Amino acid sequence: MSVPAFIDITEEDQASELRSYLKSKGAEISEENSEGGLHVDLAHIIEVCDICFKEDDKDVESVMNSIVSLLLILETEKQEALTESLCEKLLKAREGERPSLRLLLLRNLFHGMEENAPARYIVYCSLIKVATSCNAIQYIPSDLDQVRKWISDWNLSVDKKHHVLRLLYEALVDCKKSDAAAKIMVELLGSYTEDNASQARVDAHRCIVRALKDQNTFLFDHLLALKPVRFLEGELIHDLLTIFVSGKLVAYVKFYQNNKDFIDSLGLCHEQNTAKMRLLTLMGMAVDNKEISFDTLQQELQMAEEDVEAFVIDAVRTKMVYCKIDQTQRKVVVSHTTHRTFGKQQWQQLYDSLNSWKQNLNQVRNSLLSISTT
Repeated sequence: MSVPAFIDITEEDQASELRSYLKSKGAEISEENSEGGLHVDLAHIIEVCDICFKEDDKDVESVMNSIVSLLLILETEKQEALTESLCEKLLKAREGERPSLRLLLLRNLFHGMEENAPARYIVYCSLIKVATSCNAIQYIPSDLDQVRKWISDWNLSVDKKHHVLRLLYEALVDCKKSDAAAKIMVELLGSYTEDNASQARVDAHRCIVRALKDQNTFLFDHLLALKPVRFLEGELIHDLLTIFVSGKLVAYVKFYQNNKDFIDSLGLCHEQNTAKMRLLTLMGMAVDNKEISFDTLQQELQMAEEDVEAFVIDAVRTKMVYCKIDQTQRKVVVSHTTHRTFGKQQWQQLYDSLNSWKQNLNQVRNSLLSISTT
């Protein structure tokens, strides 16, 4: 990637120009280049480069892009420490100060580096932090497949992998991107093994709470399979999750009555939990019952008769269950529902449905062939 610099001169002269400019702005730096080479000069320049932040945007951009252009021509092994120093300078700028300019400079640095350069990890983390501070995470690449590829390209340690995923998760949550955040958290928790699952206790706890709190999330069975979540078995948070996975409203109500303070400590709203559990209970009932009477709904969902129809209408709007109301016979007729859990039985049902569909298509094909030959 081509990064704008001061002028088209040699690297040594460019470093000298930067030294002179920064010194003229009051930086404590010699105008003479060091004898240690370009990477030593850059270390000195980066150490005092933040003095230019008080200048106009164009001047700051010109100086910093000049530094970036020199950094990019260094050998990969010499980039990492200097990249970290430069990112620290850009992050230490006062919160809210020129976020778009800092994002631009970091993006120039990030995209100018080789795809597999380990130092890109440092820049990417810095990009996330700056974007989060100004609610601009949409301008940072966060697609899970791309992030997976980068983690592989950069050959990150387990701790660094967890750090970047956790950082991205928090940024997406702060910017109200709950679906993307949930995928990142599942990826994070899924990267733990039996040996280190206990280290993800806080992340697992946070993941469960976020999922339960999200008003657009209704399926939770995939969380139970994650090793860090399984490590929480026997604790209240795991018991609560299990209820949302496969329990009915009555089970949640009993849990709440016995653990009200715990629910409150999680920041969960009992009324929202109740509404979600009513929908989940209906989904569970609809799997085995294609017709459900109003009386059964009143009893199972613990609601007044006059609230049943409004509840069913709201349930259909979530697209988790499809049904019609038969007011004459006071019942609900179910056409389709989403399974709350997807195990061996559901896979078999899916197989049977696809196999039946295949056989029907073959019959249609054979019929068409028969007609075309007559």
